Amino acid sequence: MKKVYSKIESITGSVITVRAENVRYGDLAQVETSFGTSLAEVNRLEDDMVSLQVFAGGRGISTGDTVHFLGHPMEVSFSENLLGRVFSGSGEPRDKGPSLKENLIPIGGPSVNPANRIIPRRMIRTGIPMIDLFNTLVVSQKLPIFSVSGEPYNELLSRIAMQAEVDMIILGGMGLKYDDYLSFKETLEEGGALSRTVMFIHTAADPIVECLMVPDISLAVAEQFALQGKDVLVLLTDMTNFADAMKEISIIQEQVPSNRGYPGDLYSQLASRYEKAVDFDTAGSITILGVTTMPGDDVTHPVPDNTGYITEGQYYLKNGRIEPFGSLSRLKQQVNGKTRPDHRALMDGMIKLYSAFKDTLEKKSMGFIMTSWDEKLLKYGETFEREMMSLSVNIPLEAALDLGWEILSDCFSPEETGLRTELLNQYWPKKD
Repeated sequence: MKKVYSKIESITGSVITVRAENVRYGDLAQVETSFGTSLAEVNRLEDDMVSLQVFAGGRGISTGDTVHFLGHPMEVSFSENLLGRVFSGSGEPRDKGPSLKENLIPIGGPSVNPANRIIPRRMIRTGIPMIDLFNTLVVSQKLPIFSVSGEPYNELLSRIAMQAEVDMIILGGMGLKYDDYLSFKETLEEGGALSRTVMFIHTAADPIVECLMVPDISLAVAEQFALQGKDVLVLLTDMTNFADAMKEISIIQEQVPSNRGYPGDLYSQLASRYEKAVDFDTAGSITILGVTTMPGDDVTHPVPDNTGYITEGQYYLKNGRIEPFGSLSRLKQQVNGKTRPDHRALMDGMIKLYSAFKDTLEKKSMGFIMTSWDEKLLKYGETFEREMMSLSVNIPLEAALDLGWEILSDCFSPEETGLRTELLNQYWPKKD
């Protein structure tokens, strides 16, 4: 039986402090006020001084209110009944469905022992050529999508959720505008993907502590499904909002700030989530795609900067498309040699020619005379951007490879591509 404490030492914003014993970091407590009961989570221990982040905020709490420690961390229900449901960051239903209380599992546990992991070896098809062909997503990979506000990164995640060839999707939204939340829900419903999706959504109007819980609750559920043999794709948006929530709470607690006011353990906090990505030898897998918005398009900002040291590459979303320069899936070499013999060569050859197109654009802007080769590059670059880079393009990998050859044959002669003769003989389109 846990003791009830009836004296709150201090109230700072949504953080309260009490003197208590035998309390662990991350434990839940109930705060009884004249307005009702609110959950709180222990987020700081200093001798017998215990700080708790109150879910509903500090408004209405007085120093004479009572705190009852529950003796366990945040838990979430796990079962097949989660599929097709929408929950808040604290696991409460958002979709007016029943509250689930059976088979509770703790959140925020350690990452999987490396001895239980296997080397990534399978691709995830998404139907997006700039991913499947040029920067293949690999099972158990952890990748951020670097972007800026205003880019269609949530639309990109919705499309990946509908088209990715995985068993199930877990979508964790942090600091979402309500319109974005509704857009996710409606898109997945219309696309028929909601039945294999679980959504944990924190909107900008919700308690800030729930923002911090979204990655943990999403990954805890993903791990349980993976242990049942399912390939799970976890989509998180936006990890910068998650870091900003950490920053806000650390300021309330008067912690010594680090770079740009973020807490000193920012790297560890991000890594503890991303490192949950895993491919089990005898079970399923967890793959993580997390949007990271870059304030001011600054990749040296602490959140994208720390993220880059943790993850296995990145996708850059700029001007409404995934940029080939800067975007990198470091694990693509694990799988794109097993797709089609022309995959790697075509990928390299098309990007090399696109780079030459960029140089030609610069020459043109400076008033240089365009040669016949420059004109070919200009035609190629415009076609490549329209038919390959556009996020509206939705074709399987094999069709994307065939399209790549078609684009090359429309703009160049075989010998101008720099591709191997045996590939040209096998794949170069035969013109009538």
